[in-house]
Amino acid sequence: MTAEPQPTPAGPGAGELTSDGQPPVPPLTTPEQTAPQPTALPQHRIKRTRISGLWVSVGFFAVVLLLLLIFILQNGTKVDISYMGAHGHLPLGVALLLSAVCGVLLVVLAGAARISQLRAVARRHRRADAKRVTAAQAAEGPVGSTR
Repeated sequence: MTAEPQPTPAGPGAGELTSDGQPPVPPLTTPEQTAPQPTALPQHRIKRTRISGLWVSVGFFAVVLLLLLIFILQNGTKVDISYMGAHGHLPLGVALLLSAVCGVLLVVLAGAARISQLRAVARRHRRADAKRVTAAQAAEGPVGSTR
């Protein structure tokens, strides 16, 4: 003899009986439990500003200056410096830092010359474009006239 499987009721506590033989009653829900959950607010993205960029650069340069100070303090040995007939004695760290600063100034000088050259070319092009626009407007005739 084969017994057919009985369908089992679905849900929590299904098929269970309480001590008095009654099926369990599901717990009541409170309005707080059934209220829709608020949706998450969109995250505000704070834009970067010039001041925040300045703040980061000041921090970066403070670290660089600290590293330069350590370099100078660790390379304090006096060395003889000769440059185009001038002679002197400097600590090694200061002499190396001075030569690096002079190299940077040469690069800045070359960059400034190139920037001024590009600005002059741009100014020349703007003037030529303005003349072309003026000539094209003059060829069209006065605005609002009928022919």
